[in-house]
Amino acid sequence: MADAASGPATAIPHDPDRPPLLRVEGLKKHFPIKGGFLQRTVGLVKAVDDVSFTVHDGEILSLVGESGCGKTTTARAILRAVEPTAGKVLFRLASGEVLDLAHLPERQVRPVWREMQMIFQDPFGSLNPRKNLLEIIGEPLYVQGETSRQKRMDRVAELLTLVGLRPEYMHRFPHAFSGGQRQRVVIARALALEPRLVVADEAVSALDVSVQAQILNLMLDLQRRLDLSYLFVAHDLSIVKHISHRVAVMYVGKIVELAPTEALFHRPKHPYTAALMKAVPVADPDLRAALKGLPGEVANPANPPSGCYFHPRCPYAVEACKRETPALRELQPGHFVACHLAEELDLAGIGEMDVARAADAPVPGSVGTGAVAP
Repeated sequence: MADAASGPATAIPHDPDRPPLLRVEGLKKHFPIKGGFLQRTVGLVKAVDDVSFTVHDGEILSLVGESGCGKTTTARAILRAVEPTAGKVLFRLASGEVLDLAHLPERQVRPVWREMQMIFQDPFGSLNPRKNLLEIIGEPLYVQGETSRQKRMDRVAELLTLVGLRPEYMHRFPHAFSGGQRQRVVIARALALEPRLVVADEAVSALDVSVQAQILNLMLDLQRRLDLSYLFVAHDLSIVKHISHRVAVMYVGKIVELAPTEALFHRPKHPYTAALMKAVPVADPDLRAALKGLPGEVANPANPPSGCYFHPRCPYAVEACKRETPALRELQPGHFVACHLAEELDLAGIGEMDVARAADAPVPGSVGTGAVAP
């Protein structure tokens, strides 16, 4: 992903006396399992289980892990697309007021959505095929009280230009566009109300590799120009490495490692993080043959193992890993890890070359952020 190499720095300065834009504390989302004649609750799927992190102004925090680890559910719970079971979601408004979105009535959450928006994984599935781009992108403006059609047209034209599409496209329907162009439309809609936080849920995973580079460049350009903060949900570490200030690694509903990007990739402290790096696909057949995939499958969140959830797949597991659940603790400034053996293991360099080789592979057909998409 060579064209994304001009990503953000690995650390972003922030005022320690100013609260973060988003603070998630002990977030949980449990889904009940019904059974029996009376459909009583017989168990729980702990999709998100005691997750905590912060996102600061102008920061890109990536949330990574295998499918089924709870990344998307975490993102949806933050935006109240699903109701959290427990925990706090503290969001600082432009006015400076801090609200706990997890406990607000829905009617009070809706106005906050103006300042936090979501980009979904499937660009076609998230667009109404019966509406043209003027209606799709202009809908948030109308909902927020902009009744003038001309003003909505002017704003939609501005947004289309901002994401690299021609203003006259506003009268076309989603089926007339490619996957990359549809994702640009989704981004334009997310920016319509000038949000301060954008949650991107696997925003490029459904796109071709060359188109991924274009969309990532666009998102980075918009982040700098509009001073946006991103919570970037992904599973591809070769992408995450180049766009993130910090990375949080999730496994079965829990964060197992959280660190600045450079520290995470050069000095991973959790075996799961190192295993994810080793699992990055690469084009080099010699290197690919030397890599080993992550053994086993993600633990069942309805019936997770005792102790550390990763211990059945971990080559370093000891008896304590089977009995005791490790707490997420700070080993170095800003570097948190949930592993009993974090101080003893030397994982530096494991998978780093693999991620670098995959990330730096040449990407055909890349275009600059200011180019109009074909």
